[in-house]
Amino acid sequence: MSTKSQWTTADMPDLTGKVAIVTGANSGLGYETALALAQKNARVVMACRNQEKGERARAQIAEQAPEAALDLRRLDLADLSSVRALAGAVRADYDRLDMLINNAGVMALPYRETADGFEMQFGTNHLGHFALTGLLLDLLLATPEARVVTVSSLVHRRGRLNFDDLQSQKQYSKWGAYGQSKLANLLFAYELQRRLTAVSADTISVAAHPGYAATQLQEAGPNMEGSTLQRQIMDLANKLFAQSAAMGALPTLYAATAPEVRGGEFYGPDGFGGARGYPVCTDSSPRSHDVAAAIKLWQVSEELTGVTYPAFEQLAA
Repeated sequence: MSTKSQWTTADMPDLTGKVAIVTGANSGLGYETALALAQKNARVVMACRNQEKGERARAQIAEQAPEAALDLRRLDLADLSSVRALAGAVRADYDRLDMLINNAGVMALPYRETADGFEMQFGTNHLGHFALTGLLLDLLLATPEARVVTVSSLVHRRGRLNFDDLQSQKQYSKWGAYGQSKLANLLFAYELQRRLTAVSADTISVAAHPGYAATQLQEAGPNMEGSTLQRQIMDLANKLFAQSAAMGALPTLYAATAPEVRGGEFYGPDGFGGARGYPVCTDSSPRSHDVAAAIKLWQVSEELTGVTYPAFEQLAA
């Protein structure tokens, strides 16, 4: 299916009374997503690792949307204790969750490990969001027509899951690990939808990608490596080829709010190669539709994080 031609935030419905969590809401795609949701009157939980940057982002959004209901919370997806703490706080303070936007991520870093010993990109981009979604699932299921939106990347097409070395301990490629994590995002989003369908839930799981959008994400790897040349190349590529973060956030916002969206769909820009443009329903790689791999990834993710999804078993009983 296709979407409305040149859909923008002006086409978003009013979100009064709805609650959204946006991970990584302090910059880039997450900031633009949080801003747009707040401008449409949603209460936005800004889940940010760096609270100083999060406070600056909250203040900037408040300047543009003075009536915005913004709730800044700490979340470090590279630390499962932080994921559990945020989920517990949200469950204590809210009785509904309409939108969980799994947006935050890291890209093409030199080898690092999370607080729990996972490879940083797989641990942050996939396992952190897998755990957060599982810990908030009962709240999502209790909210009519809730949505989980997981942000992937065009680079998922280069991704391969190596179940013999998911943590890249035997061999590490920063782009290979990133591609694996973004493929995992899609496998998770699609498998979550299959499980929601199996229990006849009206919560849906959808995915999105921003195309090639200029954000601070591209700078993290070169900065960690201390590579001025790589940073300059990234900056030049962003100026020449990338679209703005605001444009890059449109597929996520469409997936989160457009009434015609259906579970299991994937949204990205409509331009050449999916790199830029307005949101449309698009295709993902054949590997992202490997059901056996998705089931195995789900099982491994439960084992690694210690987070299961008991709500599914309760609904199926």
